[in-house]
Amino acid sequence: MNSLLQLIEQYGLTVVFFNVLIEQLGAPLPAYPTLVITGALLERSGYSAPLLLFIAVLAALIADFTWYLAGRRYGRKVMGILCRISLSPDSCVRQTESVYLRWGASSLLVAKFIPGFASIASALAGALGTRRISFIFFDGAGAALWAGSAIYLGSLFSTTIDDLLNVLEHMGTWGLVLIGVALLAFIARKWWQRDRFLKSLYMARISVDELHQLLQQGAAPTIVDVRSPLSQDEGRIPGAMAMSVEDLTLSTLDTTYDGEVVVYCSCPNEASAARVAKRLMKMGYSHVRPLAGGIDAWIAAGYSVESGNINPQ
Repeated sequence: MNSLLQLIEQYGLTVVFFNVLIEQLGAPLPAYPTLVITGALLERSGYSAPLLLFIAVLAALIADFTWYLAGRRYGRKVMGILCRISLSPDSCVRQTESVYLRWGASSLLVAKFIPGFASIASALAGALGTRRISFIFFDGAGAALWAGSAIYLGSLFSTTIDDLLNVLEHMGTWGLVLIGVALLAFIARKWWQRDRFLKSLYMARISVDELHQLLQQGAAPTIVDVRSPLSQDEGRIPGAMAMSVEDLTLSTLDTTYDGEVVVYCSCPNEASAARVAKRLMKMGYSHVRPLAGGIDAWIAAGYSVESGNINPQ
């Protein structure tokens, strides 16, 4: 354990840089505790708080700007990948997009305080064409607030943190084991939450080929698009109606309770579509199915999309 403390004291800036960089790139390796600890060890480390803050912000900007450029080049495909690998699957593209569309680049000021939001928001900023100077300014300010709060907490409770580190130091190898177990427990809990969330979405799906066949036969079901207005403007399945995930009422659908309803989104695992489908089923609609693969699978299959004003419900 003593070697770990020496590592933090001697190479604290390097540890902070790579920890922040790796976390902001998407790895489940929390950097906030590292910033708190290094903030508490400022007096014995020999480096200043402004330098520590600069290194943390620099690492965050490098990672976030990487996602920004990826979003600018590849669009929403990047956000889909991020949402698929995220340990916080509830923070899907639809939710992040709604927040970003409402507050714009200024939402980056608090992005790092919201689990699962930062990387997706950075890619979304690029996909939406946010100006680079605006992105760098707000993302850098947000990173400074996030890292600065951790460093401040560390300096504020430096005595308490020193006492805790001394206890772990006296524990020797067992102190390292305890830290490792705590990190593994954090990751395991996140994966368990993700697995439970994905299992809650389990229900029968309809394939894009099956839906296309129904449309060709003239037996079109009620098709519901639960994506954001911005995503819908880029193209939707012909005849689809818009529905807000947040505003479901009994009068939402113009169909009978036993009519066929197909719900689609652009989230991995059809997360938003499955949530809406389950709520519709609880409201009495008996034949509701999410579209497997969502709009991306529909387009990949070569089926047509339409644009223009969508019928709101």
